[in-house]
Amino acid sequence: MLTSPLPQRGGLRGGVDLVASSSRRHWRATPQVQQQARVLRKQQTPAEATLWKHLRGKQLTGTRFRRQHPVGPYVVDFFRADCQLVVEVDGDTHAEQVEYDLARTAWLNDRGYRVIGFTNSEVQRQLEAVLEKIAEACTSDPHPASPAAAGEGTEQPN
Repeated sequence: MLTSPLPQRGGLRGGVDLVASSSRRHWRATPQVQQQARVLRKQQTPAEATLWKHLRGKQLTGTRFRRQHPVGPYVVDFFRADCQLVVEVDGDTHAEQVEYDLARTAWLNDRGYRVIGFTNSEVQRQLEAVLEKIAEACTSDPHPASPAAAGEGTEQPN
């Protein structure tokens, strides 16, 4: 049996431990999900390896990416913590697991993570465009405020 080096707090919730802190809730992966991430790091696809060469060591935008990183009950291909960005590289197997991918994306989005995805073919054939989209992902707002919410188009009192 695997044991976690971190103390287990909270209750097990569908593959994750809910850890309460004074300011917010954190999702910590179970030891089984952490082990799965370790295995996946050793079994990268060629497209994942190609992308990792350009993301590792703060090469892109000067920020750190993690690969095959546990987020809750899931292992995401690449993760940038400072802006809660998940980058997925999907191969042929993802065509067979559409429902799973949709449920995972919904779970991540519901918890504030932004998910962008690319196919293996895009990474291999259009690497520069993929890197540009990843670099832009944290600087662009996925939910821009409406003009009224931003204070535009409203009358100001004199």
